[in-house]
Amino acid sequence: MTPSASYQAVIATPLGRIGIRMMGDAVSALDYLAADAPEQPPVDAATAAVVRQLDAYFRDARYQFTVPLAPAGTAFQQRMWTALQAIPVGTTLTYGELARSLDTAARAIGGACRNNPIPILIPCHRVVGRQGLGGYAGEVTGDPPEIKRWLLRHEGVDAVG
Repeated sequence: MTPSASYQAVIATPLGRIGIRMMGDAVSALDYLAADAPEQPPVDAATAAVVRQLDAYFRDARYQFTVPLAPAGTAFQQRMWTALQAIPVGTTLTYGELARSLDTAARAIGGACRNNPIPILIPCHRVVGRQGLGGYAGEVTGDPPEIKRWLLRHEGVDAVG
């Protein structure tokens, strides 16, 4: 667990505490934190805008994020994360479907999803297994898949897996 002092804000959400990291005016990471992580108000206007947009999304899943993103990753990961942002709210693709559209392998898609530093804003939760939910944040059991289920239900997707 990373200390909350390394975040520009820590907010309470329906999914628990989320820490927001910024690189200038752009989001560089969203981290799921322990339930007892202390809330921390935004340190600046750019972070306050991220908090407002996340609040809007949690009220209405159709909210369109406009905050700038700065995820650190390989060229392939960047390409994949851009493709994830094009998946409409309420829609899912399988790892295989996304892989075919990007001319790569389903495992590579899974790896890029696992390494997504900005979940929710880069909606890796919209990528599911061919026969079920698939993983979330590299996990197939425990809290991460429950977060994925919650996000998909919030967006109007029938229960998967």
